[in-house]
Amino acid sequence: MTRSSIVLSISVLGAVVHVSPLQGQEPRDTVQLGPVVVTATRLATPRASIAATVTVLDGDELKARGIRYVMDALREVPGLTVVQSGSFGSLTSVFLRGGESDYVKVLVDGAPINDPGGAVDFANLTTDNVERIEIVRGPVSVLYGSDAVSGVVQIFTRQGRGSARGELGVRGGTYGSLDVDVGLSGGTESVNYAFAFARSTTDGLHQFNSDYDNTVWSGLIRARPDPRTDAQLSLRYSDSEFHFPTDGIGEVVDENAFRLQDRLTGSLDIGRSLTDRLEARLLLALSETDGGLDDRADGPSDTLGFFGFSSVQAVARRSADLRLNLYATEGNVVTVGAQLEEETERSFSESHSQFGSSTASLDVNRSNYGYYAQVHATPLAGLGITFGARLEDNERFGSFFTYRGGATYRLATGTRVRASIGKAFKEPTFFENFADSPFARGNPDLEPERTTSWEVGVEQVLLHGRLRLAATYFEQRFRDLIQFTFTVPAPGDPNYFNVAAANASGVEVEIRAVPLPEFTVGGSYTRLGADVVDAGFDAGPGAGFVVGERLLRRPTHTLAFGGSYRFLGRGSLSTRLSYVGNRDDRDFSTFPATPVVLPGYVRVDVAAEVGVVQRRGALPGFTATVRVENLFDEQYEQVFGFPSPRRTVLVGGRVGF
Repeated sequence: MTRSSIVLSISVLGAVVHVSPLQGQEPRDTVQLGPVVVTATRLATPRASIAATVTVLDGDELKARGIRYVMDALREVPGLTVVQSGSFGSLTSVFLRGGESDYVKVLVDGAPINDPGGAVDFANLTTDNVERIEIVRGPVSVLYGSDAVSGVVQIFTRQGRGSARGELGVRGGTYGSLDVDVGLSGGTESVNYAFAFARSTTDGLHQFNSDYDNTVWSGLIRARPDPRTDAQLSLRYSDSEFHFPTDGIGEVVDENAFRLQDRLTGSLDIGRSLTDRLEARLLLALSETDGGLDDRADGPSDTLGFFGFSSVQAVARRSADLRLNLYATEGNVVTVGAQLEEETERSFSESHSQFGSSTASLDVNRSNYGYYAQVHATPLAGLGITFGARLEDNERFGSFFTYRGGATYRLATGTRVRASIGKAFKEPTFFENFADSPFARGNPDLEPERTTSWEVGVEQVLLHGRLRLAATYFEQRFRDLIQFTFTVPAPGDPNYFNVAAANASGVEVEIRAVPLPEFTVGGSYTRLGADVVDAGFDAGPGAGFVVGERLLRRPTHTLAFGGSYRFLGRGSLSTRLSYVGNRDDRDFSTFPATPVVLPGYVRVDVAAEVGVVQRRGALPGFTATVRVENLFDEQYEQVFGFPSPRRTVLVGGRVGF
């Protein structure tokens, strides 16, 4: 153990005795969730004083609209593109502001779920037991370290309130889909809780080997033993099994391929007010993912080409984050903190082909240390300033310095202007660092991928808050992107190098209106330019990186528009239209791959819920629900060769008790 790790470990252990309280992870007054944002500064901060671009999705609204998966909730976020590779349960990636799919840090109550190196599959992330989702766009490595390059998505588990309440929901429909969920929540000022269980199953899109099931357990307990101390324990466990008949180019040929994944995410957030102005917080977090892929030969006659593959993998991230918040004066907070993170990966794979069999394995780990500071100040009425810096000490690539600064000012007219600039990074994956197989050799000397980004924005609130207009312009410069090359400089040299570069810029426009208390309407438009400026090792028109051309699967134009109406105090109706423009992709059925353009598509979703029986005292209530996805049965692909689901109708109900 290094000297720095010993010092940090002692500091963390000592902090367990004296830990602190307020709300680094949650605002103390949850009634104020509307104007308060946590993720952008790791403080319960009024939204009007934050320079970053933030979107907040309300969990109750998502439930009313029948949205079960986080990826579907994120589709309407400006600047964000969701890409799913075909049927339910298939690999799902998120591209934010033109960045790579591993440039988004994903947190559940403060615990990161990304694999080491940033990769995260959104396919199994559900909205069950979720209070809200906060999305911060732009670099946030200052507070969250690696992976927070283009932004952060944080999922907050529901907080229980009042007397104990339960709910049971069931719905089913197209593709043999069946969703079941049950929840229990409640609480007092000193203790609250929320627990939930959910299970989804479907036959999938294809005629055979297309089943998918996903089971999720989640829970949160929050305690306030005295006015100066609070603690929150959050756990979320998912178990999924995805069968797929498609090969790497989308052909429906495989009768027995399937993938398993178990994921446990947990966090313990403890706080204590040391004085009236000084708060200490300790966040302990873990994320463990176990899984594998089984694609054996389809039968005795399946002996040509690469006919069999299997793998198992266990990945873990464990971290301790200790920070002090000094509330100098009202609205002025100084934060200093230190983080220790341990990452491990163990994997084994076996491949069979007509040329013979081969195996590959990894058993690696690394330690990361981060030291950061942030100042959030409101020196004048309407003015908010944030500046932070971080020094990362990575066991592999050494030290890396990041910063972020921004300011926002509200004019007397109600117009708010803001600007920010920052730097962020992403560490290499374990495979890029340590691979040792017949086909790839890792490079232990890789540098982190990095970006420098800036943005300016303006927001106008009219009609006493019933109309909000906002526009943002941003630019990002991605450098030292890691690429694989078959042709190494010399025998025995690694296959991975920091060589590629890309730029992204764009405009995000948002509108939200509440013409009537029961009626809300809103929409957003994004114009994105994301182009390659250095192709690195890639060559030829079919390469993944071609200088001057768009980054793959990033649309130039996206549009989302919708509204919701609550009627008679017992029901709601909502609709959402989304347009995704043309995207560049590759047809991998040829070698080299052939450039293709995926045509744009329009998808319309509608949902309704009606309170048939109102809950009264001990008598349960019943709410009927319906959701239709892809109402007009649009035929489209998010990845070339992999069709997306057609019209999907889900009908059911919820019993509240």
